[in-house]
Amino acid sequence: MIHDIQRKLLSYARENSLDGKTLRELGEAVGETHPQKVKHHLEQLIAKGHLQRDETGSITVVETDYSNNNPALYNSLISIPIRGAANCGPAQAIVSDEVEGYLRISPRLVSQGHRVFALRAIGSSMNRAAIKGSPINEGDYVLVDQDEQVKDGDYVLSIIDGLANIKRLGIDLQQQQFVLFSESSTQRAPIVIDPEDRDYYINGKVIRVIKAPTEPSQA
Repeated sequence: MIHDIQRKLLSYARENSLDGKTLRELGEAVGETHPQKVKHHLEQLIAKGHLQRDETGSITVVETDYSNNNPALYNSLISIPIRGAANCGPAQAIVSDEVEGYLRISPRLVSQGHRVFALRAIGSSMNRAAIKGSPINEGDYVLVDQDEQVKDGDYVLSIIDGLANIKRLGIDLQQQQFVLFSESSTQRAPIVIDPEDRDYYINGKVIRVIKAPTEPSQA
C-alpha cells in the first residue's frame, strides 16, 4: 500500500531529477502544501526501497518489480532507516524521528508494505536472546516491525517513560501485567508493567538482528 502523495512523488521522480529541488517545489508538483509532509513521504519511499539516496545526498528512483515473475529484480536491496538506539538494559536511549542513516538489506528479510526501522543496540542484557538464532550484542542493529502483531514470548521494542528498551515480552493474563525479560549471561531482574500505564507502550516487534561489522584482522 502506497500513499497517494508517495505515488505522485514517485511518478514525478521518474520524469524529473530531484537534485536541487526544494521540499516546497516538490510539494507544489504533487499538491502537498506542507514541506515536512513532503519530507516524510520522501523518507517513506526511501525506506520502502522505491527511492535511494547515495553518498552525495542525490535521490534517484529504484525500478524494482516485486512480482514473482521477476525474481531477479526482487533481490534489489532496500533501505531501512536507522532511528537512533535502544538499550538492552535499563531504558536510557531515545528512538528518534530523525533518520541518522540507512541499512541496505534484501527485501526478503522483511514483510513487504510493513513499517520497519533499525536501531543500534546498547548494552549486553540480551546477549543470550535467540532472534532467528541470533543474540543481541552491543553495537548490533535490530530491525523493528511496527506492523507485526506482537504476542507472548516475542522480542519487542518498549517505550518506557519515553525511553527505548529491548526485551522479551511475557503476557501474564492471570495477574493482568506485562513482564519484560532479559536474556543475558548475567542475572537481570524482570521489569513488570501494568498494560494500562500511559507511560508505557510497545513500539514494534524485533524481527531480526544485523550483526555489527568486525574489523578485518591485520596480517
